[in-house]
Amino acid sequence: MSASEIVNKVWNYAHVLRDDGVGYGDYVEQITFLIFLKMADEREESGQQVAVPEKYSWSKLVKLDGDALEIQYRHTLEELGKQNGMLGTIFRKAQNKIQDPAKLERLIKLIEKEAWSTLPVDVKGEIYEGLLERNAQDVKGGAGQYFTPRALIQAMVDVMQPKVMDTVADPATGTGGFLLAAYDYMAPQATSKKEQKHLRESALRGNDIVDSVTRLCAMNLYLHGIGSADGECPVISQDALAKEVNEKDLVDIVLANPPFGKKSSITIISEKTGKAESEKLTYEREDFWATTSNKQLNFVQHIYNMLKIDGKAAVVVPDNVLFEGGAGETIRKNLLERTNLHTILRLPTGIFYAQGVKANVIFFDNKPASKNPWTKKLWIYDFRTNIHMTLKTNRLKKTDFEEFIKLYKPDDISKRKATWDGAKGQGRWRSYSYEEIIARDKTNLDIFWLRDDSLEDTENLPAPEVLAAEIVEQLAAALEEFRSVEEVLLGNGDGL
Repeated sequence: MSASEIVNKVWNYAHVLRDDGVGYGDYVEQITFLIFLKMADEREESGQQVAVPEKYSWSKLVKLDGDALEIQYRHTLEELGKQNGMLGTIFRKAQNKIQDPAKLERLIKLIEKEAWSTLPVDVKGEIYEGLLERNAQDVKGGAGQYFTPRALIQAMVDVMQPKVMDTVADPATGTGGFLLAAYDYMAPQATSKKEQKHLRESALRGNDIVDSVTRLCAMNLYLHGIGSADGECPVISQDALAKEVNEKDLVDIVLANPPFGKKSSITIISEKTGKAESEKLTYEREDFWATTSNKQLNFVQHIYNMLKIDGKAAVVVPDNVLFEGGAGETIRKNLLERTNLHTILRLPTGIFYAQGVKANVIFFDNKPASKNPWTKKLWIYDFRTNIHMTLKTNRLKKTDFEEFIKLYKPDDISKRKATWDGAKGQGRWRSYSYEEIIARDKTNLDIFWLRDDSLEDTENLPAPEVLAAEIVEQLAAALEEFRSVEEVLLGNGDGL
C-alpha cells in the first residue's frame, strides 16, 4: 500500500470520529500515540529494546475491547506521560479523546494491519506529513498556524545550505517542518559514524509553547528516524522568549516561522472592580534591543541572540516587522548594523492556511562587534506583486522558487546581479545600499517597485475565485487589526 493510500485510509476514518466530536487535531494526536505504540511493539519483537513498559504496550491494547480497552488506553497515556526522554515528550499530558470503545478498537485494528517499522523512513514520514497537512487544512480548528508551506521551507533550506556538523534550531517549531527539511538536506553529507550520530542526536533543536504541538513534532521526528524513545528529545515545550540564551545553546543556523498575530495580552479579573481587564505580555530581557509586546519583533531579537558569530538565520515575518515604528524601527536599525541583513523575500498572499497573511522571509548573518554597520547592500526579491496564489486552485510549488534560489547565489552572495530594468519596468530582484535604506522614514524595509497590474488593468483581472480569496484575506487581516485595537482600548480602561 502506498503512502498516499495509507493517508487516505486513516484520514477517512477521521470523519467517523468527527461525528463524535473528535476534531482533526485530536485525531492526529490519537493516531500519533497508537502508531508509536505499534512501532515500539514491532521493534520489541525484532529484539530491539524499547522504553515502553510491557504492561502499557501495544500487545496489551489489541487483546482488549469495550470498557476494558478504554480504561487500559487511558492508563497507558497517563503513565507514559510520566516517563523521561522522547517518550515522555510524546505522551506529556496526553488524554484519550476517543470515548467510544468500539471506535477506538476499530482504529487500533486499522493500525494493526500495517507493519510500520518495516516501512522506509521516508514513507513513514510522508504518511505522517500527509496527516499533518490534512489537519492544517482544518482552518476552523486553527491548526493551519502550525503548518508552513513545504515548498517555502524547502526553498529556505536550499539557500541556507546547512552543513552536516551544524546545529540547526527553530524556536517556534510547530510540527517540525524546518528541522526535517534541514535533516534531509544534511543527511546525504553524513558519511562517518560521528557525523551520523551528531545528525541523529545533536544537530536539531526546537521548542514550541504548545504542548500538543511539541508532541506532534516529537513524533514526526521519531518517524523520520531522529532521536530514540528513551533518549533526550530534540524538541521541548516552553516559551522560547521567556529567558535569555545561554552561550552553550548558541547554534549555527536558525530556520523559523514564528506565530503571526498580535495577541500579546492576557485577560485578568480585577480584584477591585471585578471586571475583565487586558494585561499586555512583554519580555524584559537585557539582551533585547527594545521592549515590546509584539511577539514577532521579540522573536527576531531572540533569534539574533541564538546565533553564533557567523551564524545564519532565515525567518518568516509579517509585513509589520518591516515597517512598524517605535520598537520596530529600533530593531531594524540594530539588525542592519549588527548583522549582515542581506536578503528579503516578499511572499505572495494566499499561501498560508491562516487567511489575510502578508509575509516575508528575512535572511541575516550574525557578525562580531564593529564600529561600522555590517549591512552594505540589501537585496529584495518581490515574489508578491502580480502573483496570485490560493490553497486550492494555484498552490505554492517548489518550482516557484527556482529563480529566487538561482539569483540568491548561496555559494557566494557577492556575485549577485540584479534583474530589475528601470527602462522596461521589469525584474523582481534588485538591491538597495545601506545609505538608501537608513534614509527611509522609520528605516522602512517594506520596499516594492513593480507596477501592480490589478490596480490599472481592468480588462485582465484575475479569476473570480482568486479575487474572492484575496477579498477574504483582506477582510481577515482588517478584522485582526480591529481586534488588536480593541485589546489596546480594553487595556487602557477609560481610554475611550
